[in-house]
Amino acid sequence: MALRLGDEVPDFTADTTQGQINFWEWLGGDWGILFSHPADFTPVCTTELGEVARLQPEFQKRHTKVIGLSVDPVDSHNQWVGDIAETQGHALNYPLIGDPDRRIANLYGMIHPNASDTFTVRSVFVIGPDKKLKLELTYPASVGRNFAEILRVLDSLQLGAAHPIATPVNWQPGDDVIVGLSVSNEEAEKRFPKGVRIIKPYLRTTPQPG
Repeated sequence: MALRLGDEVPDFTADTTQGQINFWEWLGGDWGILFSHPADFTPVCTTELGEVARLQPEFQKRHTKVIGLSVDPVDSHNQWVGDIAETQGHALNYPLIGDPDRRIANLYGMIHPNASDTFTVRSVFVIGPDKKLKLELTYPASVGRNFAEILRVLDSLQLGAAHPIATPVNWQPGDDVIVGLSVSNEEAEKRFPKGVRIIKPYLRTTPQPG
């Protein structure tokens, strides 16, 4: 059965480029991003893994652990990492899961038979500290992901976890946010001392809290 938003994500033990991990233990109380790539020694994946390595300080600032997966074994990953560092300018600084029996890929629904019976699609799972799925994105194998957008979504999710807000179209950190519908006008004035702008009864904005 496919994972849905709010579901508790499956735990697993796996071999990675940084040794064996138990996924939930490895996450601890942090946020997590699990992302899959179709195969080792492929061009799009090489660029993606290098970009995530470059952005690792940004994920760390957000108390977020990042981990990759493909259905190739760890030995293959370890042979590939030199190419990533050489061509992208950033050495791998997070673990890659080896999943040659597709056990984890199947647990998370990363293999889409109409796309490929054997290779994982480009899935992204954002997981909260409660081990529940907060976001899932799926890209075809031919399209590289925009990790700046994934950071933006992570910022929105973390802000919404701390405050009763939503973020509007094209929101960027620092922009105004939308006051949640569950918050009354009176409560909003108390919760958001920077002020609340009432555009419509259902559309109220406030400067980003925090």
